[in-house]
Amino acid sequence: MKGFLRILLAAGMACGVFASAGRSLAKPLAKPLDIVFVNPGKTGEVFWDMVAQSMQAAGRKLDAHVEVLTSERNYRTMQELGLGVVARRDKPDFLILSNEESAAVPILEAAEAAGVKTLLLSNTLIGEDAARLGPPRQKLKTWLGDITTDLQTAGARMANALIAAARTEKWQSADGKIHLLGIGGDEITPASIARNAGLKLAVDAAPDVVMDRLLFANWTQSEAEQVTTNYLGWASRKEIRPAGIWAGNDPMALGALRAVVAAGLVPGRDIQLVGLNWSEDALREIRAGRLLLTDGGHFLLGGWSIVLLRDYADGCDFAAVSPRVEVKTSAITRDNLASVGDLIKTRAFDRIDFAKFRAKAGRCGHYDFSLDALISSLPLPEGAAD
Repeated sequence: MKGFLRILLAAGMACGVFASAGRSLAKPLAKPLDIVFVNPGKTGEVFWDMVAQSMQAAGRKLDAHVEVLTSERNYRTMQELGLGVVARRDKPDFLILSNEESAAVPILEAAEAAGVKTLLLSNTLIGEDAARLGPPRQKLKTWLGDITTDLQTAGARMANALIAAARTEKWQSADGKIHLLGIGGDEITPASIARNAGLKLAVDAAPDVVMDRLLFANWTQSEAEQVTTNYLGWASRKEIRPAGIWAGNDPMALGALRAVVAAGLVPGRDIQLVGLNWSEDALREIRAGRLLLTDGGHFLLGGWSIVLLRDYADGCDFAAVSPRVEVKTSAITRDNLASVGDLIKTRAFDRIDFAKFRAKAGRCGHYDFSLDALISSLPLPEGAAD
């Protein structure tokens, strides 16, 4: 708990450096806001639970009631929930959606017809949908914008960490190459496509690296365990030495880890694994030396989305810079684990003063949502040490 208080004290100091809170806005909070978030995940799914929790915590700080409707990973249900919100007699001020499996478009179009303002979180439009509808506020005037993370860079950072570790340990196979397995979530969700693209960029830039397979495990631990078991069996038959496993989220990394152990390998000593999500389970494996890193921090997109909408409602439009806000992720390793472990374990997001992240008057659209800068780069206050 002392470590967590230390983080929050540091956060308070950090926020004062690069934002001056809602107090610096020209106008005070204009009115209470009614916001609905259609959560694409399952109840108990760590990442999406944390997105929703940070969103509601920010709402409590910024006079916004956030209603969360959970789709249970059923995208027909997601569409039904979203369309139901749009059809309400008493419509919310804002509707937050995620374009998981490219399923948000019918809701966006219905919201346009009904005059409901929308924000896309984590996954925006891609492919034919993006070509047909264009950017936010063009054909769909009520689609205010999107808040996403640079997951391509995250995917590349994860792969480069595996490659660097394998080179250091000299884990080349008989052909002189470093052999990796990639496990992606799916082939159609924008966030998955971006992560996978980062993996491919890193591998393509490394002539001594081969990605034997890019397999898909539907974001789940059980499927990742099975595809890893199959891959390790194949590698053994081909006399290939597997050096690393790249997994697009933490549950898949943990499933792969189970398969590695079952195959008689020691994770961290014989092979390295990486994940993404900043989940508590992944942090435990990092502490034990069995997982090299987990990238992420993007669960706070939930809280940041409420900051954007609060500012917009109060006349400080984030689109003054761009309707598309991109937040950087960062990696947790054994080196920086202590600085964020308590924050994730306790999920005490109500202790974060989200108001301090609001844009300053005359600087609408300018934000620093870097969790790494907030927690890691500032000196600790006196007397806050463990």
